[in-house]
Amino acid sequence: MTKLTLISSAVFSVLCSHSALAATVTGKITDDKNRPIENAAVHVHGKDQGVKTNAQGEFSIDVDSQSQLHVSKDNFIDSRIAVNENSNNVTVSLTPTSVETVVVYASALHKNSLEMISPVSVLSGDELKNKSKPTLGETLKGLPGVNASYFGPVSSSPIIRGLDGPRVKITQNGLDASDASRIGPDHATSSDSLAAEQIEVLRGPSTLLYGSGAIGGVVNVVDNRIPTSNLDDLSGAAEYSHDTVSNSNTVAAKLETGNDGFNFHFDGTKRSGDDYETPTFSITDEDGDVETANTVENTFIDSDTFNVGTSYVGDHLTVGFSYGSIDTDYGIPGHEHHDHDHEGETEEEHDDHAEEEEESVYAHLEQDRWQGLISYALDNNWVENINLRVGYTDYSHSEIEDGEIGTTFKNETTEARLNVEHKLAQWHGMIGYHYSESDYDAIGEEAFTPASVTTTHALYLLEEREFGDVTVELGARIEDYEITSTITETEHDHSHDEEEEDHDEGEEESIAYSESFTNVSASVGAIWQYTPGQSVALSLSHSERAPLSAELLSNGLHIATGTYEVGLGYHIEDNEVHFEPEDIKQEKSTNLDLSFRRFSGDFGYTVNFFYNDIKNFYYQQNTGLVYDEEDGLESAIGAHDDAVAVYQFASKDAELYGIEFDVHYQIDPSTMIKVFGDSTRAKLKDDAGNLPRIPANKLGSELQYNVGDLQLTLTGTHYFEQNDISAFETKTDGYTIVDAQANYQLSLGAIDTQLYLNVDNITDELGFVHSSFIKDKAPLPGRNFRFGIRGYF
Repeated sequence: MTKLTLISSAVFSVLCSHSALAATVTGKITDDKNRPIENAAVHVHGKDQGVKTNAQGEFSIDVDSQSQLHVSKDNFIDSRIAVNENSNNVTVSLTPTSVETVVVYASALHKNSLEMISPVSVLSGDELKNKSKPTLGETLKGLPGVNASYFGPVSSSPIIRGLDGPRVKITQNGLDASDASRIGPDHATSSDSLAAEQIEVLRGPSTLLYGSGAIGGVVNVVDNRIPTSNLDDLSGAAEYSHDTVSNSNTVAAKLETGNDGFNFHFDGTKRSGDDYETPTFSITDEDGDVETANTVENTFIDSDTFNVGTSYVGDHLTVGFSYGSIDTDYGIPGHEHHDHDHEGETEEEHDDHAEEEEESVYAHLEQDRWQGLISYALDNNWVENINLRVGYTDYSHSEIEDGEIGTTFKNETTEARLNVEHKLAQWHGMIGYHYSESDYDAIGEEAFTPASVTTTHALYLLEEREFGDVTVELGARIEDYEITSTITETEHDHSHDEEEEDHDEGEEESIAYSESFTNVSASVGAIWQYTPGQSVALSLSHSERAPLSAELLSNGLHIATGTYEVGLGYHIEDNEVHFEPEDIKQEKSTNLDLSFRRFSGDFGYTVNFFYNDIKNFYYQQNTGLVYDEEDGLESAIGAHDDAVAVYQFASKDAELYGIEFDVHYQIDPSTMIKVFGDSTRAKLKDDAGNLPRIPANKLGSELQYNVGDLQLTLTGTHYFEQNDISAFETKTDGYTIVDAQANYQLSLGAIDTQLYLNVDNITDELGFVHSSFIKDKAPLPGRNFRFGIRGYF
């Protein structure tokens, strides 16, 4: 807390800085044919200050000396112009585009999606509302290069270019979501897409700002729980929807208001649903019998979220605070416990016990999250803005078995990020400090990872400069990463006499463990606007990552994945596991991205090629051993049927490469067609085999058609067969999913209303997700009708 106090003092010390005299700048915004543009947004860079143009495209705005105006309008490319106190009658011409341009908050330098050097996708507005699902993974899986881990529809995390879990950072307004989704695939993400204003997906390494957990990419959920612009009127929204495939109901509401610089925000969501239905599929039970099913059991959800925030927004100073709460119960499919100790009972007695032994397991997730923001815009020749975000998250995930808590996972996270945006000569950039402390604990029979505290301190620098039509970006980050834990080892003697077989002879030894790493990351990139509306971008980055506690310290049965997991810090000898954390090497990634983009006129595209060379890639390999509760670790040959495979984290060099693309054509003002797809190849070097659970390639097309107030969308996506598999994996057949949407706008007085109907999986196709740990037990949902109503005022 001392560090945070010092940071806060540093920010407040600038509050009495001298302000230059303000001036009024007037101007006009036109299109490429010199026609005025009404309702274009004119915003002063670095401040929460902006105006809209009138019917003649004219505007008037107060600025300080040496300011920059950011001009934006839907269906036009953003423009930025430098102004000063002597500027007057400014004229800005905007170029039309069929691609929506939005500011990417995760970029730190206020860039929009077309100016980014690294590939980025943004879901916002009606597109986000129409595609929103209960989980981030299901919401984003249609984007090129993005897939879902899919542990059922209520626990599904994003996969970016074949990487997920500890390599994809999920943030909320730039701060870590701080849940347990990186510990296991059955742990849901705590970020809710229903309350989001936009969701940003940064592909490739984003470690400069977000740390070693972002070696594969970043998903940033942006909401307005801390308002950063003044709210002068009372506004709000409400929504209700129903899904037939799981008989689920969702209610969401938002309310915002403000007065004289003080602003208030509230949003809440209530969602409940039953087990979801599927096309008929075959499933093998514990006794090896094949059965058919058309429902995935234990996939219900009952969730409540609540967020409230307030802020003060002045000409230079913004101060805000927010609180959010999540309380969710959700079923975990394929996660049942069985007691197989019924030796000597008859077949009839075994059958009688079958239903009693199987206990459905569900998760109870609770999260309390506090966030604070202090931002101050200076009138300084080199410092533009000082921004401090702080957050504290108290997360708990309990797994309930037969009405009692079996295992509880806890994570308390404190985080602070201080950014100083500046100009130095012709360079525009940011220098920052990032602090994070994660206190993780697991209590119960499935606590396969010991309690640990992970602390990071980092300094980073990001700079950019324009050279004519070329913008160059340089960046570097140095991070001190420390993990501490107490390891308990138990030595068991399994050579008991029959009289002593209930006596557990073992001695526990506690080992205090602490290890630190220095992670260094650097990047260089450039984007060339070689002609108006077309660009090519190239970036090269080097990132380093230390292992998470689950990768380093795991030693226990992980029921969700049906495996016994052993971390990098352990050594297996004579079927005994010993803690010997020697020569733990960092994971080091060298990534190359090449992007081609066209975004002006009726025809546009984004095509990304990537190659990622990773040294010491952490992955789980099958040891050829199995774990049995009575016998411990033993050879898989001749083992009991209910013994589970033993997987140990190892590190080997790997490479991932592929392509992702999104092409669109505006046929006429009411009709647009899109084609999108991706392909990722991921394998170990030296012909050591493929990496496991890599998503299948996909190819899709979307047709959008507008008739007055009616918007129609038809989307078809084909997922190819995945036969590039690792040892002990099985191939996954291809399938095609066809979805349709219809939205109708109507006005009910002061309330803008939208009625909508979505039909998902129209053909009721049976599809299995290759990246899922439980793909054979949890296929994708069958045909679903989702209908709802939204209202805005």
